[in-house]
Amino acid sequence: MKYSKYHALGNDYIVIDPNDVEGELDGEKIRLICHRNYGVGSDGILLGPIASRSCDFKLRIFNPDGGEAEKSGNGLRIFSRYLWDRALVREHSFTIETAGGPVTAQVLPETGQVTVQMGQVHFHSDRIPVSGEPREVINERIEAGGKVFIYCAATIGNPHCVVCSETPSAELAKQYGRLIETDPRFPERTNVQFMEVLDRQNIRIEIWERGAGYTLASGSSSTAAAAVALKLGLCDSKIRVHMPGGSLQIEFKEGFWAIMTGPVIRICDGNLDQEMFARTS
Repeated sequence: MKYSKYHALGNDYIVIDPNDVEGELDGEKIRLICHRNYGVGSDGILLGPIASRSCDFKLRIFNPDGGEAEKSGNGLRIFSRYLWDRALVREHSFTIETAGGPVTAQVLPETGQVTVQMGQVHFHSDRIPVSGEPREVINERIEAGGKVFIYCAATIGNPHCVVCSETPSAELAKQYGRLIETDPRFPERTNVQFMEVLDRQNIRIEIWERGAGYTLASGSSSTAAAAVALKLGLCDSKIRVHMPGGSLQIEFKEGFWAIMTGPVIRICDGNLDQEMFARTS
């Protein structure tokens, strides 16, 4: 099974063309491929391009736990670069269908950046979803591991819980992220960001990604956190999001329509031997 591997700010994905898949790419195979010891190792699998009735391409996104994700900002940038490397797209923008809605992307070869119009950010509980009475989920309390946090929730096609924090750290994300991800108020679980506002143009986040765990960078997490900072009046409409893996530029148009720009690095092409899928004692 052929694959290509890329990373976006340390968030690495394996891209697999469905035409190269023998049999079904089920959850067990996905978990094995993404395993850092028994497989190639990655933060997820991008399965595409797939024919789409509504867009130029369709993409399915899988987390390393085998579950399917609605949308991934870094994954979409990586997939866009993959399409460019295969000469399936050029300088003009193109559309990609995802489970979290359609997006428009463009590769900028002169800078090595990829821009993705991520769609509209929503804060209403019915759309995220968050349990309880219908409302915008802004500055609510959540308890995890005996500690109380103030959070806002948002969706950009996938659910996010943005926790306001003066000192976000990897340790904080690892200790409390898993507990918040699986809190019963989030019926589809949630991605978690611990956010510090640096000034009106910059924020810093640490990320616990649903189905993947602690992550160096995330495009959809960056978009959600930046949207919350704008919603709270703490930042302007152009925000640089700083993460352990690097930074992304997020820009909002009226109505919280988000545009994300950031780099993609190609790592390698390879072939998955069928032996790795054979059961061994």
